[in-house]
Amino acid sequence: MPHPLMPKATAVWLVENTALAFDQIADFCGLHHLEVQAIADGEVAAGMQGLDPVTAGELTQDEIARCLTDPKARLKMAKPNIPQPKARAKGARYTPVSKRQDRPDAIAWLLRNHPELADAQISKLIGTTKPTIGAIRERSHWNMPNIKPQNPVGLGLCSTTDLDRAVNLARTRARNKAIREARAKARAEKQAAEAAAVAAAAAASPSPPAEGAATPAPSSAPGPDAEPRALTATPPPTPLPAPEPPAPELPAPKSAAEPAPTAPTSGPDAGKPGDGSHGGSPASGA
Repeated sequence: MPHPLMPKATAVWLVENTALAFDQIADFCGLHHLEVQAIADGEVAAGMQGLDPVTAGELTQDEIARCLTDPKARLKMAKPNIPQPKARAKGARYTPVSKRQDRPDAIAWLLRNHPELADAQISKLIGTTKPTIGAIRERSHWNMPNIKPQNPVGLGLCSTTDLDRAVNLARTRARNKAIREARAKARAEKQAAEAAAVAAAAAASPSPPAEGAATPAPSSAPGPDAEPRALTATPPPTPLPAPEPPAPELPAPKSAAEPAPTAPTSGPDAGKPGDGSHGGSPASGA
């Protein structure tokens, strides 16, 4: 809860000009109720001139009347109707003209004693520029022979609180960066070890045959402990029998009117009895 700009002077005015309870005045002004009672008794803030909160725009008369009727009610600050100052945008720290010549000395001191500070932190802490910081770090500044490192706190360019906060922040960032790098290195080593283990396991165990590939026949070569076997000649393959020629077709039987065919006069069957040929007749009783 916001409080008046001058709490004791406001409490003096409320005690002298209103009938509000001590608890109400103490709660509004941010004081202890015993302190408000001491103000009413004249033991505290004796001779202090009271400040009218209604004229200052901190309280309204209607609010005072509302709390007078209800002793348990609490006063509330009035909304200010005067223009409020605008907050200045963040930017480089303003350095008085009389102290701007001391900034190179402060930069040199920070670079020597706190190398973990980033250029952006030094620039914000002292109110300088990054090119100036880089020139002093590389010792290429135009006034380098006359630069003497000095503490920026002693020169009045920054406060001890700001310097300590910047140093702690820089050290925390450096520590976190080192932790991230160590974790990344350990992760890479672990992945490399796992890959090497997988490769070694793949090289030690034979790979299964691919689907559809012919399975190689087991080798018939005897092992070193196998008993020698007798060599036997392999018989030649038996030739297949030649196919038989087709049987000749018999001629159709002839009629009785046709004469019988004449047997050949020569040949293995000539002169055989009972064939009805003219080649010879059977012996007649001789």
